[in-house]
Amino acid sequence: MRVVIALGGNALLKRGEPMTAEVQRQNIKIAAEAIAPIAAEHQIVVTHGNGPQVGLLALQGSAYKPEEAYPLDILGAETEGMIGYMLEQELGNVLPFEVPLATILTMVEVDGNDPGFQNPTKFVGPVYDASEAGELHQKKGWVFKQDGNKWRRVVASPIPRRIFELRPIQWLLDKGAVVICAGGGGIPTMYEQGKERTLIGVEAVIDKDLCSALLARDIEADLLILATDAEAVYTGWGTPERKAIFKTNPNRLGQFSFPAGSMGPKVEAACHFVNATGRAAAIGALADIPAMVRGERGTIISSSFSDITWHVEVPIPGPASRPV
Repeated sequence: MRVVIALGGNALLKRGEPMTAEVQRQNIKIAAEAIAPIAAEHQIVVTHGNGPQVGLLALQGSAYKPEEAYPLDILGAETEGMIGYMLEQELGNVLPFEVPLATILTMVEVDGNDPGFQNPTKFVGPVYDASEAGELHQKKGWVFKQDGNKWRRVVASPIPRRIFELRPIQWLLDKGAVVICAGGGGIPTMYEQGKERTLIGVEAVIDKDLCSALLARDIEADLLILATDAEAVYTGWGTPERKAIFKTNPNRLGQFSFPAGSMGPKVEAACHFVNATGRAAAIGALADIPAMVRGERGTIISSSFSDITWHVEVPIPGPASRPV
């Protein structure tokens, strides 16, 4: 079976944790240990988020003169290499030595007229209180939106249209490699207007869940897993009536509303993949990846399910937790 595993940015760097290399490595080690048991039996493609990392690099770059700061597409490429390196190293520590690993810098085409450029929605970087966010807005012109009880910078998030490195990804899979690609939704690019073959970078961050769904569709994956720090997709989140969905179909899942800045994009991406391919998707906790492959944990979405069933044993997170 061919499986695409999308590691959420907050699965690799949990909310409120310091953005140090050591903290990220510890979380990546947990991800590697969850992926290793299924890599022996299945073809594996790993994608990952990069919102916190891109935001940190942008914050560091803002210390330079404005004309010296690197744009978001280059920062995205930097994080693909950085996170890919750590994933390769930690996967290599738990997989058999002969299993090849490869990270591919992945360019993704977007439309320059995408409405996402007019309404920034993608969270990047650390959280701030209201006064800090206001000060940064005044100094740097950054746009902020509320994320829980804090504020985070938001940037444009256009819809991914095409992944340029599909052929080398396929070649590597055919040779038995575990492939790490499309990190952070891929490096946003577009063709310069009036120049048919001139590809340029774009100041944006593509939603990694939508890109992972596009990738899974294009490489004909059998299963798309969206791993996060929530055990499942919940209805009634934040209320005494909250319940964890176990199995359902896209139409039934579409009857519920989920936060745009957290679970919403994952549900949307999973439903896109299932509707486009007729195959299954799963959303759940990083540590439950092997159980999601077996269809035992998380929220499993498939057109073969006629209605909706609920978990009865999934632990409900405490009030300080929040699915993202």
